[in-house]
Amino acid sequence: MKHSAGERAFDVINMVLLAVCLLLCLAPFLHIVSISLSSNEPIMSGTVTIFPVDLNFEAYSRVLADEAMLKSLGLTVMLTVIFTVSCMTMTILAAYPLTKTELKGRKPIMYLIVFTMFFSGGIIPEYILIKQLGLVNSIGSLILPLLINPFYLIILISFFNSIPKSLEESAELDGSSHFGTLLRIVLPLSMPAVATLSLFYAVNRWNGFMDSLFYISKPELYPLQLKLYQQIMNSMASDVMQMEGSQIVQILPESLKAASIVFATVPILIVYPWLQRYFVSGIMIGSVKG
Repeated sequence: MKHSAGERAFDVINMVLLAVCLLLCLAPFLHIVSISLSSNEPIMSGTVTIFPVDLNFEAYSRVLADEAMLKSLGLTVMLTVIFTVSCMTMTILAAYPLTKTELKGRKPIMYLIVFTMFFSGGIIPEYILIKQLGLVNSIGSLILPLLINPFYLIILISFFNSIPKSLEESAELDGSSHFGTLLRIVLPLSMPAVATLSLFYAVNRWNGFMDSLFYISKPELYPLQLKLYQQIMNSMASDVMQMEGSQIVQILPESLKAASIVFATVPILIVYPWLQRYFVSGIMIGSVKG
């Protein structure tokens, strides 16, 4: 089909605007990457933009040589996997019953869920609760308080409601239990929503910082983001020195901070391409129905 001149001009303008938006989104990250890969003089002179100047991998060598940083990475990967699986399990088990209109108290429960999206007890009561439960300085303090996100729960409920009820009724006529119907019928048809919400949960936990700052004080339990925070604070306090023979090679705090940020960001970025195809179908279908 042949496009008119106006339509072609509109497409060109759209592509230019999208390219500008893409550049604006990528520029800060590219700048951080460039600082992490540049030598000291260009960083100090402020000549580093989105391309490295005088390529230098010394900052990454120091980050990768830090055993505490690698340990925090492994702990964060384990924490993210456990957190994502636990959250999705609880969210699914909460969402499926709430799709049943015959469930007694369904509307009051939904009102309470929506209420928690706008109001919370506050940081101090939450900390007191975590402390009284004995969860301070434990992995449980980073998992249990965030098991179900109300917004994600509502999205999943809407997605479940978009599945034809006739499929569930047919399964029940064949003798399937509610749990069997959930596993064999509902979940396989809901993989776009499940994959999308799983990624949202994983990203939230990977980037989580405030709760670990409040509840974790043991260095061996520092997640990666908290370790990154400590690394940045330490590098701001003093320069990092390394002896090489008789010469002292100075690593600027800016370079070390940038390398630590990239080190903490790249792993979660790698996951995105694998689940990107689920985003639109996972969110749009759940938002249209309901």
